[in-house]
Amino acid sequence: MGMKSIVVFGAGKSATCLIDYLTRICTQNQWNLTIADANAEALKEKLVKSPVVHPVQVHVENAPERIALIQTADLVISLLPPALHIQIARDCVAHSKNLLTASYVDDEIRQLAPRLTEKKLFFLCEMGLDPGIDHMSAMQIIHRIQASGGKITVFRSHTGGLVAPESDDNPWHYKISWNPANVVKAGSAGALFKEAGQIRKIEYKNLFENTGLVEIRPFGNFAWYPNRDSLAYIPVYGLESAHSFIRTTLRHPDFCKGWKNLVSAGLTDDALPIASKIKTIAVWSKPLLPYVDSFNQKLYDQLGLFEEVPLPPGTLTSAKILQVLLEKNWQMKAMDKDMILMLHEFEYVLHGRKHFLRSQLVVKGENALRTAMARTVGLPLGIAARLILENKISLTGLHIPIVPEIYEPVLQELAWEGIRFEEEIS
Repeated sequence: MGMKSIVVFGAGKSATCLIDYLTRICTQNQWNLTIADANAEALKEKLVKSPVVHPVQVHVENAPERIALIQTADLVISLLPPALHIQIARDCVAHSKNLLTASYVDDEIRQLAPRLTEKKLFFLCEMGLDPGIDHMSAMQIIHRIQASGGKITVFRSHTGGLVAPESDDNPWHYKISWNPANVVKAGSAGALFKEAGQIRKIEYKNLFENTGLVEIRPFGNFAWYPNRDSLAYIPVYGLESAHSFIRTTLRHPDFCKGWKNLVSAGLTDDALPIASKIKTIAVWSKPLLPYVDSFNQKLYDQLGLFEEVPLPPGTLTSAKILQVLLEKNWQMKAMDKDMILMLHEFEYVLHGRKHFLRSQLVVKGENALRTAMARTVGLPLGIAARLILENKISLTGLHIPIVPEIYEPVLQELAWEGIRFEEEIS
């Protein structure tokens, strides 16, 4: 097969299991694996000693260094924050390299699509957990129901990155297993979805008020809030027939009760700089006081929201201050386990009868480094990388994993890795 070369940009929280998997595959095949990150510590923490693995400290904004690395690759994987993908993507187009990411396809990436087709390149985005495993597992079921003549009327898909019950020791029932800046920003774009034939639009300020409840066995009830723009996926999934279509994020119900007030009080705002006269956490969090009651007091105390301590240094917005508090107080201890929950709910009509289908995934992490989040984001990327380099996927253009050529082999290998769905139909 010859010497192939993979370059991964980003060695953050989600990278551990991807690096483990790629190290294994590259060692077996004598391929080269380069891991690039600006943070030398992150590189040291994640890397396994192996002759095929090369850590490189690179600042992604440094164009000559970035391009030099991309030119060495047969395949590029970007685990950088979404805003930085576009630089890598444009370089991949310029230098004719295939690209994998776990992030949403945005307008900037979409604009590259004609060039990809022209140059016969393959960009696969939304190839993580959510988006990623959710698309693949849903499409496999959707295609199966449609092939049997069924008509899908309701589709709901729920995903949460939570803390496993055995490591759940704070009143929010939450710890940080992925990019903490995204935890603060979650939901800030508001949400669009379809419910009982009506298009529903929910503003950020109301998002954590209107939560639904869903049971995930055997763990009990979780709250869900709508995730971004679900409507965009209706044509993608071929579900124009559905009168209800929603993609959601799962949290513990207490989390949503506590979080909605942080949003209302403006403590998640990332636009306005903090006034110079505000010197302490207690003064900064004053707008929250009208919302405090006996129930949520313990939530806010756990974050240290009312302490008479100086604000963290540096130019700050409320979101940045909150992020510092979350990173400190929702940190996973070394042996903590996180937990990924995913549930798809379908209603469909087949031979004149109504059916209800649930498909549920539960994945627990090993510890604070090898998390369920890192496994479920990293393995789909790693498996796809292997399939592409072995020429088992031969698509070109801009894709997300909704076609059988991608989802069948990836879901099969995920099942071998212990990531498999339990299904029940009633």
